[in-house]
Amino acid sequence: MLRMNVEKLMKMAGAVRTGGKGSMRRKKKAVHKTATTDDKRLQSTLKRIGVNAIPAIEEVNIFKDDLVTQFVNPKVQASIAANTWVVSGSPQTKRPDNLENLKRLAEHLQKQAPGTGPAAKQDDDEDDVPELVPGETFEAAADENQAS
Repeated sequence: MLRMNVEKLMKMAGAVRTGGKGSMRRKKKAVHKTATTDDKRLQSTLKRIGVNAIPAIEEVNIFKDDLVTQFVNPKVQASIAANTWVVSGSPQTKRPDNLENLKRLAEHLQKQAPGTGPAAKQDDDEDDVPELVPGETFEAAADENQAS
């Protein structure tokens, strides 16, 4: 079994050259990737989708299972056509004690918002299709219009 001599090992470590005359050059240049590259790529993709900034949003809460991710004063961007929402800011993950109360409050607020919820869908359906008079059909009404 070989035994290493600590003094000889320390002498060899001290003799290693990391730079200076006659030292070996690097074979590969180290590439430092910055976070701004990723951010620029994300912003260009969002521009292509056509997102618009939504101002004056004070708080965003995302409910998932029994956790709530909360953003305070976030930057919110949306593209309704692409069904894409971007929320950026510093998140805080919480496990609330009264999760059921928060869920009920979120559902209540969603029903109150104009143009959302089941009440808005019912109103749209009523405007699209006119009601028929009992006993009449579309064919009879069309024949009546052609005769006159």
